[in-house]
Amino acid sequence: MKLICKWMLAAALLPALPSVAQTPLWSSDAYKVYRDSIVQENKYKAVATSATALTSSYQSPANEYQSALLTFKFSINGKDNEMVSGIDHHFNVVATNGEATTPLIKFGTALNAKETPGSFLAPNTKLHIRLDMRDVMTAFKEKGFYTTWNNGKIYKADFKGVFIAGSAAPLIWDFDNLVNHPELELKDPDGDGIYETTLTMNVYDPGKHMASSWSLSKDLSAFPQYHSAFPISDALYNLSLEEMGNAVEKDSTFRTGKEWAGVWTRDVSYSIILSMAYLQPQVAKYSLLKKVNAQRRIIQDTGTGGAWPVSTDRMIWAVAAWEIYKATGDEQWLADAYTIIRNSLEDDYKTVYDAATGLVRGESSFLDWREQTYPKWMQPADIYASMNLGTNAVHYEANRVLSRMAVRLQKKTEAAKYAAVAARIKTAINQHLWLPEKKYYAQYLYGRAYKINSPRSEALGEALTVLYDIADADRQQQVVAHTPVTAFGIPCIYPQIPDIPPYHNQGVWPFVQSFWMWAGAKTGNEKAVTESISAIYRPAAMFLTNKENFVSGSGDFTGTQINSSNMLWSLAGNISIVHKVFFGIHFGEQQLAFQPFVPQAYEGHRELTGFKYRNALLHISLEGYGNRIKDFYVDGKKSTTNTIPATLTGTHEIRIVLANAFTGNGAIHKVPEVTSPAAPLVAYNNGMLQWRAVKGAATYQVWKNGRPATTIKDTTWKVNVAGFAEYSVMAISQSGVPSFASQPVQVTDSAAVLVFEAETVSRKAVYPYQGFSGDGFAEISTTVNTTLPVTVEVPVSGTYLLDFRYANGNGPVNTENKCAIRTLMEGNVKLGTVVLPQRGKGEWSDWGFTNAQQVYLPKGKHMLSLVLQPSDANMNGAINQAMVDYVRLIKQ
Repeated sequence: MKLICKWMLAAALLPALPSVAQTPLWSSDAYKVYRDSIVQENKYKAVATSATALTSSYQSPANEYQSALLTFKFSINGKDNEMVSGIDHHFNVVATNGEATTPLIKFGTALNAKETPGSFLAPNTKLHIRLDMRDVMTAFKEKGFYTTWNNGKIYKADFKGVFIAGSAAPLIWDFDNLVNHPELELKDPDGDGIYETTLTMNVYDPGKHMASSWSLSKDLSAFPQYHSAFPISDALYNLSLEEMGNAVEKDSTFRTGKEWAGVWTRDVSYSIILSMAYLQPQVAKYSLLKKVNAQRRIIQDTGTGGAWPVSTDRMIWAVAAWEIYKATGDEQWLADAYTIIRNSLEDDYKTVYDAATGLVRGESSFLDWREQTYPKWMQPADIYASMNLGTNAVHYEANRVLSRMAVRLQKKTEAAKYAAVAARIKTAINQHLWLPEKKYYAQYLYGRAYKINSPRSEALGEALTVLYDIADADRQQQVVAHTPVTAFGIPCIYPQIPDIPPYHNQGVWPFVQSFWMWAGAKTGNEKAVTESISAIYRPAAMFLTNKENFVSGSGDFTGTQINSSNMLWSLAGNISIVHKVFFGIHFGEQQLAFQPFVPQAYEGHRELTGFKYRNALLHISLEGYGNRIKDFYVDGKKSTTNTIPATLTGTHEIRIVLANAFTGNGAIHKVPEVTSPAAPLVAYNNGMLQWRAVKGAATYQVWKNGRPATTIKDTTWKVNVAGFAEYSVMAISQSGVPSFASQPVQVTDSAAVLVFEAETVSRKAVYPYQGFSGDGFAEISTTVNTTLPVTVEVPVSGTYLLDFRYANGNGPVNTENKCAIRTLMEGNVKLGTVVLPQRGKGEWSDWGFTNAQQVYLPKGKHMLSLVLQPSDANMNGAINQAMVDYVRLIKQ
C-alpha cells in the first residue's frame, strides 16, 4: 500500500493527461504522441514544458504484480546441465517478515509447486536458497566425474562452481553469463555438500524506478540548434545532445573527452554512422583507432567463443570510417582507413568467406549473446559456420566502401576486386536468404552438414538490406511493409524464443529502430517513419534518458538482462531523426545532399542553425511535409539541385520547401507478441527418431538433408538407415509458427565413421585433463605443434565430413578473445579453416567438435595437417591454443 501511494502522489504532482480533443501525432493502443507530450496506456505521461525541459510520471511497473511463483534451475559451471530442457524447479516465494526459504533441493530432482492465484512477490524479499549437491560431490570423489542428464561428463578438476538461473531478477536465464554474476553463485563454506545463497527478490528503489524531470544543464551552442512547433521533438533533441556530451566529457566544456570509453567496436561504429561522424568527428576518429591492433587490423572485441572468427561483424568499422571521410573530406584519414580495412578484409577472405554459398560466416551483428538469438544446441563452432543476414549486409557494405575508397585513391584494380566481392555477397544474400512467402529476408542459415533458413525476421539486417541496396527497389518496399512490428517498436527478432529473458530476444533497441526508420524514409513509407519516430521518442521521454533497450511486450526498461542510460547509439539515433530524416541530410564524397522526410503529422516550419559541413556553416529552414522537394534555395537564390558542394566555405542560408506529397506506400505489418514453440530434443534409436512432445506444438516437421521430409503429429519417425543422412525436427504451433530446428542427428553406418587419434601422430600432451579418447591428446599453440600432422586413410573414395574433437579452456563461451584458429592443409592445398572456440574458462575436460570441412578424398592414405598461418592470428595474439583429441571423418 505504501508503494502504491508513493506512485499516486508522484503522478498527482504532474500535469493532467491531455484532453480527448487534442489530435495525436501518432496513436496506438499502447501509447499516443502529441506535440508537447506522450501518454502511455492513459496511465503515464511525459511532457515537454519547454524546448529544454521535460517531466515524466513514468514508473516501471515491474514491481507491481510480480508473481510469487519462481521458476529456476541450477547450473554447474554456468551451463544448462541440471535437467532436461523444459523441466525446471518451481517455488512460491511467500515472505514472512520480509524473508523466505526454499526447502533443501536435490540437484537434478525437480521441485514442483503451482502458482497461487492472487499471490504476488513482495518487494525486497530476501530469499534463502538451499541446494543438496552431495550426490555430485560423491560422484566426483568415487568416479572423478559427474554424469549429467544427457550423459555428459563434468570432471572434478573442471568444477568451478554451481549457480542459479531463473525467471525473475536478479536471476537470469542466460546460462553463459551466470559466471559474470557472482551473486548467483551458491557456496558451501563448511564443505558438507549443501550449497546456499541469499538473494533479494523484486528489488524496489524509488530513485531507480521513478523518473521525475530533466532540464538542460549544458551549453549546446557548439552544436546545431533545432527549433520547431513541436516541443516534444525539440526537448528530446536537446536531451540527446546533452547526453552526447556526457558520453565523452570530463567537465562542462564538451571538449575534454577524446573517446567514448568502454564502447565495443560495433557500438561505436553504429553510433558514428547514425550521427557522430559529423557531430564529433575527432572523437569518432580517435574511438575507431582505439579499435585497431598493432597489426593494423580491426579488433573484434566481443562475441561468442572467443570473438573472431566466430563473431565477424567488426567490419562495420569500415562503414563508420567512410562516413567520417564523407563528413570531413580528410584525405589522410581516407588513406589510413583504407589500409586498415583492406588488411582486415583480406584476413576475412581466408577465414570466414564461404566459397560454396558466397556468404560470410559468423554471428549476428550486435546480437552476440548466443542463447538470445540462437537455439540452445548451437555451440560456438556452429555459430561460426552459420551465415547471418545482418553480418552479411555489413560485409557487403564494407567491401563496397573499400572499393569506393580505392577509387578515391586511384587504385583501379583494387576497386574492381572489392566491388566484385561485394557483388557476390549481394547475389548470395538474395539467393539464399530471401523468403518470398514472407517478403523479407531470413535471419540466418544454420545447421551442420546441411544448412536451413531460420525464417525469423532480424530487424537490423532487414533495415541494412534496404539502406545498402542489397534488396532491389521492389523488395525494399516489401521488406518495410512486411517485416513484423509490435506495439512498442520493431523487435530485434520475431517471433520470440521461449524461456529466454528479454534483451535481444523480446527486446526493442532504439538504435535498431533508427535504422528501421531510415529504411522507411528511403522507401517513402510515411507510416513506418511516423511509427519509428514515436517508438524512439516514447522511451526517451518516459525514461528521461536514451536507454539502451526495453522489453518489447511492455515497453519497460526494467526486465532486460542489461540496460544502460545515456546510451551512445540510442542518442545518436534520436538525433538522426532531426538531421537525417526531417532535414534529410546525406553526406556524399563531394557534396551534401538534402532528402527531407517530414510525416504529415509533423507538418510545419522548422529550423536547424549552426550546422557545420567541412568549411561551411549552414542555417537551414524547412517547411511543409512529404518527401519531395518543391523549392530549394541557397542564400535566397533558387537552385536546380538539392545539394551543396564540399568546396563551399563560409556561412550560408538554405531554405527548403516541401511539395506536401509522398512517393512510396504506407503499409506496416503490426503484429501481436508471439513466442515460438521450443525446439524438440531429438534422439535416434534403432531406426527411429524420437522426441518429447513440445508444449504448444500442433505438428512436427521432419527435415532430411536440409529439406522438409514430412509433417506429422507423432513424436517418432522411422528413417532409412542406408547411407548418410542428417535429420532435424521443428515443432509447429497451431497458428503455424515454427520452432528452431532441433540439433541435427546424423544417421549412418558405423563403418562410415573413421577416427584417427592425434596422439598417434604427435607427441602426447602431458596435461592432467580427462575425458579424451584413446591414449591421450595433442596440444596446439603458437609455440607447440604449429603444424600438427594428421595422417588419415580412407577405404573408399568419396566426400567426407572432416572435423576435430578438441578442448579450449582459455575462456568462457561468451567473452574474451582466445578462439583458436588453424588452416587445414593437404600438402600445399588449403582444404578450409578450422575454428576451435573457447568452451569454458578452465574447463579443459569439456570436449566438443570443431566446424566440419566437406572434402573429397580418393581411396588410400592422406597426409593432412593443421597449420597456424599468419591469417589464423586471433584477437588475443599471444594465446591461440587448444587440445586436439582426434580427427573424425564421416562418409556422406
